[in-house]
Amino acid sequence: MTGLTISANRKWKIPTMAAVSVFASFLMTDAAFADGPGGIAALGNASGLMQLVPIILIFVVFYFLLIRPQQKQAKKHQQFLNDLKRGTKIVTNGGIHGIITDMDGNVLTLEIAKDVRVKISRNAVAGAVTKDGAVNVETADPKSSSGS
Repeated sequence: MTGLTISANRKWKIPTMAAVSVFASFLMTDAAFADGPGGIAALGNASGLMQLVPIILIFVVFYFLLIRPQQKQAKKHQQFLNDLKRGTKIVTNGGIHGIITDMDGNVLTLEIAKDVRVKISRNAVAGAVTKDGAVNVETADPKSSSGS
């Protein structure tokens, strides 16, 4: 191996071509002595498939760690929005707390203070407010937060 000086403080080792070829031949030894027809030719077919394995594994990990939980959470929130009813204490995406007093399709009327009502879109609801005043956006169950 030869050394290449990058700066006075660091010395980077760059492998020679001979070292690289010895390492590559070591990796291919098993395929060269493989039983059956093909020998090294079988390595070409297998390596093409083996190159796809890490990519497939990455997609599987992304699906189970990111995509699937997001779909579950979106489905749960959509169910919560469909189950809204009068008297439910909610919080909007903008942070306004209120009680649903009227519902007309996708428009909800919230009472945010005595005799102060605002109309909001159903999609602007972030979650339910629990009895102790905390926002429960994950489990968003309107039945547990309705009433006094």
